[in-house]
Amino acid sequence: MGTAAAVAGEGARGPSPAAVSLGLGVAVVSSLVNGSTFVLQKKGIVRAKRRGTSYLTDVVWWAGTIAMAVGQIGNFLAYTAVPTVLVTPLGALGVPFGSILASYLLKEKLNILGKLGCLLSCAGSVVLIIHSPKSESVTTQAELEEKLTNPVFVGYLCIVLLTLLLLIFWIAPAHGPTNIMVYISICSLLGSFTVPSTKGIGLAAQDLLHNNPSSRRALGLCLVLLAVLGCSIIVQFRYINKALECFDSSVFGAIYYVVFTTLVLLASAILFREWSNVGLVDSLGMACGFTTVSVGIVLIQVFKEFNFSLGEAGKANLKAD
Repeated sequence: MGTAAAVAGEGARGPSPAAVSLGLGVAVVSSLVNGSTFVLQKKGIVRAKRRGTSYLTDVVWWAGTIAMAVGQIGNFLAYTAVPTVLVTPLGALGVPFGSILASYLLKEKLNILGKLGCLLSCAGSVVLIIHSPKSESVTTQAELEEKLTNPVFVGYLCIVLLTLLLLIFWIAPAHGPTNIMVYISICSLLGSFTVPSTKGIGLAAQDLLHNNPSSRRALGLCLVLLAVLGCSIIVQFRYINKALECFDSSVFGAIYYVVFTTLVLLASAILFREWSNVGLVDSLGMACGFTTVSVGIVLIQVFKEFNFSLGEAGKANLKAD
């Protein structure tokens, strides 16, 4: 009984403050890097189309691809240090950064409402950080294996797989180039595999590094999760570039963030149950933070075609007087 209680106590213990600070720092930097990837890849695709060549030959597209790889590695490190429900919403910081970058590199519009949206996105991210869970609900390989075989999570993955097959083989060929939600849904649903796999690899790697008796099982689990992660990333990469060929990079980035974050948080809530460590006040705080971020993103994208500035508002007031 005493040993079991000790193990349970260790499992409930959260990461150290230094690890949380480092994880937050890496997550913020990764979100900014990820925010630049769609813009750079879109710029490379546009340059390649002008030359009549494949975007695979464009150096700017490759710069965006390398930035995406660096951002994903940063996310991997962040997921091993802090809860998923904190790392994923911080991706919001990449949306305003990408919009600002797109206004310079792609000449996409960013008016005063868009700038206000950038400010709201950043403020909402701060609220998310303040109210996020500070402890992990899954800290060992044994706990991870138990969660992965949970019937609820297995059922959720089956639904996701069926939906992906329907989207990829039937809906995407017919409606993908004209409906942005098709490609976004494919990439976001794959996040249900990518993020939990990343988190699981970090936990399995801890047993491998410490040479625990269960190292062989940890190696097998790690290889399976690596295979799942690799396949998910390859498919996401393909459909992200398909979307960038057809749609605005900042519009894609903004909608993708909201849908991807929602589905990843749902998958993480089912698998890791990190929300069980969050009280009512913090739950409301995180909901408000996510709402603020979403409103900011809507301001950035929905009103981007409006030619509106503070100067014009002042002139309108003078005419009214």
